[in-house]
Amino acid sequence: MDVIKEIIENSAAGPLSKGYKTLVLSLFASIVCTLFTMLVVLLSYGSNLNIQFGY
Repeated sequence: MDVIKEIIENSAAGPLSKGYKTLVLSLFASIVCTLFTMLVVLLSYGSNLNIQFGY
């Protein structure tokens, strides 16, 4: 926990208030959870999906 606290204090969010730090961390956590969920869905159902790339 001390390592995480030190990383946050030395980051760009360090001088922000506690509320903004919480907001930044929750936004980061939600993005990571969304990406992990997308990876799990893609690995689970990827063979059944029809993915097309184009303009």
